Amino acid sequence: MSGPTARDEARQPLLFSGDRLDPSDDSDEGEIIFERSTSNIQHKDRPSPRRRLTYEEAVEEAGFGLFQWLLLVVCGWANASDAVEILCVSFMPKASCFDLQLSSSDMGVLNASIFLGMMVGGYMWGYLADRRGRRRVLVISLTVNGLFGGLSSLAQRFWLLLLLRFISGIGVGGSIPVIFSYFSEFMPRLRRGAMISALATFWMAGNIIAAGLAWLVIPKTWVLFSLGSLKFNSCRLFVVLCSIPSITSALLFKLFMPESPKFLMESDQEREAIHVFRLMFELNMKGNGKTFPELGLRTSSKLKRHLEKATNRSSCREWLTSILKGGLLPIKQIFRGQLKSRSIALLVIFYCLSFGYYGPWMWFPELFARIEAGGSACANVSVQSPLQNQNFSTVDTTVYIDNFAIAASNLPGNIFTILMMDRTGGRALLSFSLLVSSLSVFFIYTVQTKAQSLVLSCVFSGVCVIAWNALDVVGTELYPTQLRSSALGFFTGVGRVAAIMVNLVFGHWVSTNCAVPVLLASTFLLTGGLVALLLPQTKQTELT
Repeated sequence: MSGPTARDEARQPLLFSGDRLDPSDDSDEGEIIFERSTSNIQHKDRPSPRRRLTYEEAVEEAGFGLFQWLLLVVCGWANASDAVEILCVSFMPKASCFDLQLSSSDMGVLNASIFLGMMVGGYMWGYLADRRGRRRVLVISLTVNGLFGGLSSLAQRFWLLLLLRFISGIGVGGSIPVIFSYFSEFMPRLRRGAMISALATFWMAGNIIAAGLAWLVIPKTWVLFSLGSLKFNSCRLFVVLCSIPSITSALLFKLFMPESPKFLMESDQEREAIHVFRLMFELNMKGNGKTFPELGLRTSSKLKRHLEKATNRSSCREWLTSILKGGLLPIKQIFRGQLKSRSIALLVIFYCLSFGYYGPWMWFPELFARIEAGGSACANVSVQSPLQNQNFSTVDTTVYIDNFAIAASNLPGNIFTILMMDRTGGRALLSFSLLVSSLSVFFIYTVQTKAQSLVLSCVFSGVCVIAWNALDVVGTELYPTQLRSSALGFFTGVGRVAAIMVNLVFGHWVSTNCAVPVLLASTFLLTGGLVALLLPQTKQTELT
């Protein structure tokens, strides 16, 4: 075999270099750079019996087909479970179905507790996924989400409800960023944008499931029985049902899904990575009569060295110090060198999008109820829960029907994203959708009829989902494997801070002057749309 030409060497993929992700390395202030890999050069005096492929070449060799579609279903179900868990509380205005009789401010605190947990869990799970593996973290985080979400149905005190929803949020915070890193690392380059957009579509499915369950279950007044001193009604049953998607997702990953081959290659586990590529090949080429070729992979030992050093500490103090230092290192890395400008832009975009989206999205049921009572979304009226009293003798299902329509309105935006992502790139779609979402939110507080509010809410939801889908694609493509989940976890954590703030703002102002939080949400979306123009183009880029 002849040696590679200069043109062949120019096509070598970019591998992450610079900091070695070693918490004991005193030189962790070095600048992050990208360099060409020359590990595939075949020397004449050392011939290799097997082809040694890069990650992108191995993914192409494994093909595209049944495996990726099955993976889309499993990862999509996990993504939908997160949406169900977040949204389920918002279908219980004032939480009277828990017999707690909370005010709008209390509901703001309850919503904020979920996002506080997501903020804590986002970076923690993302960091662990970059060190210990994507699949393991997904199993644990989804289990935490479903288990404590289901247990919250038994809470009889407000503080206990807050605590359980907070812990559930920790689980949600882990699965959201890691699921996109995991999924993207099985996709060939030319199909990655469309497939990640398809995965993001399942968030809409979660919205529809939550709205549909609320519509079908909560109005059932016959669901009422006692568990000791606890009156278990239809609303508590609804919370239990909302935890099932997370538990079933954890089981699917545990029993059937392999580890990310990209992570295995970066941690120098060549044999395991080849096994995953063979599994992909066999499912994708089933019935074609093709056999998986003998090949080798260009692996990296950076993660392996990091894990070995991290486990060889002579004392508990050194071990804790290494954990703390190693945990902060990815944040330092993403804000240095070539990654600094894009990281600052993403920080602003995540905050602005989360503030502008989660405020209206979590409070649509309350705003609709105000329109029913006073003719305006910002009417200063006293609003009852759709469950009108503790005896559950009168139930109004209008709120659930409206939110079901809003959830379904995401479909056009999701289809548009799937079709256009690989053609235009994520940056253009992200900026466009944020600017249009800003206008739709701005006009919500001016409407006077329920029909007008419902139309604008559907427009907002359908357009804003394009921004989330585009951000999922851009976020996975802007960072190397060793930082991908950590970076997404950190930025989603920033978004949770914004979600906490907007829920507290809405909870405080919605009963007095809801024009204030609505206009703030519109302003933040506008800002995010302008900053998105500063991001680099990542259309069909190779994963590093």
